[in-house]
Amino acid sequence: MQGLGNDFVVFDSREDGFQLSAELASAVADRRTGIGCDQILTLLPSQKGDVFMRIQNADGSDAEASGNASRCIGLLITEENNNQCARVETIVGMIEANLKNGEIAVDMGQPSMKWQDIPLAEERDTRSVDIAFGRLQNPVVVNVGNPHVIFFVENFDGFNLEQLGPLIETYPLFPEGINVTAAVVTSDTALRLKVWERGTGLTRACGTAAVASVVAATVRGHLDRAAVVTQDGGSLQVDWRKDDHLVLTGPAETTYTGVIDLERLARMKMRK
Repeated sequence: MQGLGNDFVVFDSREDGFQLSAELASAVADRRTGIGCDQILTLLPSQKGDVFMRIQNADGSDAEASGNASRCIGLLITEENNNQCARVETIVGMIEANLKNGEIAVDMGQPSMKWQDIPLAEERDTRSVDIAFGRLQNPVVVNVGNPHVIFFVENFDGFNLEQLGPLIETYPLFPEGINVTAAVVTSDTALRLKVWERGTGLTRACGTAAVASVVAATVRGHLDRAAVVTQDGGSLQVDWRKDDHLVLTGPAETTYTGVIDLERLARMKMRK
């Protein structure tokens, strides 16, 4: 499945409970010798919702949240149940998904800007963290189910996020790693982003980065709680409602279904 080019391999394990090891997940995500994807999603039974979604990054590590993954699985479950809404459980809580005019909207919950919740290694002003990486300076940090650092820039010239991304992701201030965004405010209702995802790398789109950036731009006074957020893969609508919940709306689709011989893939991985 994919949402704005943010692509996922989805395993339906609701009947057998099968889950991929970190090593096997990274082999599946390999774009040269596996299927290739940004993240691996495993569907498991849920006692609270329609389905439980496990998220693994391209390196096999587990992720807490993913906006585009939530939209993809929300779409899958609404189609499966012939319903307009779906409840997708994750390790950080329940996500509500709704079909709206051919697109899928997900309630991503409430953000936190407490330094302990990001988490940071020490207390800092999360609205303007005193760090700099060349042109990327004084970012906002926010947790929207997973941690994000957002640097506001005038344009994307003069820095290479592919080089800086892994340095910032693993910077000691962020003990659990962090997703890295460079954001340009193009109007009082629009943002443009470049995103380095923790455990994955540069992506064409990142849903949690979109909602985190709207929070960051709002607290900085650039927006009024809503924006069209454009990334290389396309645009998403983000609304930070008065009840403090973040709603992410955009397209998603199933690109193909099939079968993979995981035992064979594991043997190939061992031979490398």
